Amino acid sequence: MTANPSTSRSPSVSWLDHDSTVHLRGFLDYLQAECGLSLNTRKAYQQDLRRYLAFVAECGAKDLSQLAPRHMEDFMRCQKQAGLSPATIARRLAAVRTFCRYLVLQGLLERDVSSNIEAPKKWQRLPTVLDDPAARALLGAPDEAQDAFAWRDRAILALLYATGMRAAELASLTAGDVNFHLGVVRVLGKGNKERIIPAAAEALDAVGDYLDRDRPALAQGSRTDALFLSRSGRGLSREDVFRIVRKYVRRSAIRGRISPHTLRHCFATQLLSRGADLRAVQEMLGHADIATTQIYTHVDASRLKAVHKRFHPRG
Repeated sequence: MTANPSTSRSPSVSWLDHDSTVHLRGFLDYLQAECGLSLNTRKAYQQDLRRYLAFVAECGAKDLSQLAPRHMEDFMRCQKQAGLSPATIARRLAAVRTFCRYLVLQGLLERDVSSNIEAPKKWQRLPTVLDDPAARALLGAPDEAQDAFAWRDRAILALLYATGMRAAELASLTAGDVNFHLGVVRVLGKGNKERIIPAAAEALDAVGDYLDRDRPALAQGSRTDALFLSRSGRGLSREDVFRIVRKYVRRSAIRGRISPHTLRHCFATQLLSRGADLRAVQEMLGHADIATTQIYTHVDASRLKAVHKRFHPRG
């Protein structure tokens, strides 16, 4: 009988407990040192592998040497039956594949038992973008009369929209990463890859206002060099950035699931719609594969079709 992966209780198997603490720890160190994966990716892989190992133990495997292709096939089938999205299943498969390659390198597996397993095909969903009125409403939502740190929040929204950086990248910025003279921001992206992104004067002005008005009060007694600080004087986390964006999305009465990544989508779409080179946009977004950037060409094509259908007499 196929095991149910949705259960939250791990089986009481000694090898599972041992491998979860020893081999997973070594694997996570490998992901950081050799693969250069971000902390968020490593956490996701760790959770995925704990689920997978629990599933394999429930299927009767006695140790890691007994991992077999059928375990991966049954695991993916159960994930699909549980209603998980193809993207989530594909990420879990990627975690297991990387783990299997690591086990082969460590001599714990004779061969990669996941190499012939195909990932589920993912629907190409077009990312959500804001139209100009919604974007203006969101960027103008922080209000000094209502918000204790309106200058900070206004700078965060403006910088996300002007540079397309990820929430985690914005949270890791230092004051020295913003070059007001050259009009650029230094960003440390996935895999610790550095890139330089031009920023609009309006966004840089918002950052300058924050540095003059909010940050001195937030930084009292703090030794951090983080650019954006919390009420307690610590650097903001990725989750803090999400909460700040959602606060002003609600205030602006914008419908849909809008997040910092939505502003990243807006940044890319705006550039491509105005004739920017695809390779340049790829570099500014920090995409390793240009195929990831190409999705925004479809977004702009969809927008043009909608405009044509609305206004052309034979649309």
